[in-house]
Amino acid sequence: MSLIFYYMLILSTFFNCEAVDEIYVLDKGNAHIEYFGFTLIDTYWDDPTDAETKTNYADEIYQFSNLADILVIKPDDSLVQRAQYFADLDLKAVLHLNELFFELKGTDSPSGSSYDLRADYLIRWHAFKHNNQAILNTDYIGAFYFGEEPTWNGITFAELNTVAELLQTDFPDIPAMIIEAYPSINDLQVPETVDWVGFDQYFIKDPNSDPAFQHNWELLKSGLTSPQQKIMLILDSHYLAWAHGDYGGIDLLQMEEVANNYHQLAISEKRVVGLLGYFWPNGFDFPESIGARGMPQNVKANYERIGQEITGKTNSVFTLQPPKSCFPILKMLDIP
Repeated sequence: MSLIFYYMLILSTFFNCEAVDEIYVLDKGNAHIEYFGFTLIDTYWDDPTDAETKTNYADEIYQFSNLADILVIKPDDSLVQRAQYFADLDLKAVLHLNELFFELKGTDSPSGSSYDLRADYLIRWHAFKHNNQAILNTDYIGAFYFGEEPTWNGITFAELNTVAELLQTDFPDIPAMIIEAYPSINDLQVPETVDWVGFDQYFIKDPNSDPAFQHNWELLKSGLTSPQQKIMLILDSHYLAWAHGDYGGIDLLQMEEVANNYHQLAISEKRVVGLLGYFWPNGFDFPESIGARGMPQNVKANYERIGQEITGKTNSVFTLQPPKSCFPILKMLDIP
């Protein structure tokens, strides 16, 4: 805001003191939301609905996104070129680190797939750091994502906390993020060294008024363990006719409205740090699934509008009317 007042001070020097006019500044109420992006951007997934072989979609989202994911599988994976490509497009990477730290060990979990902390997790982590030290900083990395739906997949609090403390010790400036499955929100224990927390729950037209979503939303907020922790809101950006349509009563064209509703929820909660859409390419989870990439044009245009508003990747952040007075009045416009 100080820059605006500085600008007005300069203007008052050059304009005659005549009738008082007003300067209007567009205030979209979302200054706390820093990030917007999508998942499955660089995760080895080839959209089966097109004829080309393509597993990196950064070039399709960068104009309205500043966050996208990269999948890490092995300790010797080199991410330098992949992360640099993101950086060249003004995208920060969310690194999927689950495979580095955890391995499938059984079926004794709510999901039916139980994961344990690997015995050699430290060796794997140190090897990964050595291979990627050039890009493991905040210029390239937006967050470390670890412990995939941890409670749902049988990862204990002790295991989760071990990894969270390791990440905090080695890279205190890079946020550590966990996303829980909504059926396990009530049992989730959040380590204090986790920075961003969220949950996934889909097939809901309006999370602001849906009782089940709101119940889980309040559980998530009440389960945060540090005043500094922020929420990553998972935007439902895919479509299944039998789930969104038959179960959720959502028409494909109405996914534009769904996006607006999630955006409004993000605006209303000051602890939300970003919106991350699940997911971008088509055919993931189920062959018939439509990702954000395959949505109707009205829906895609709305993703672009919301993303540009959040990221500032647009030509105008605010507009000023030239003042006719040396004492212009500042008017804030609250844009929902």
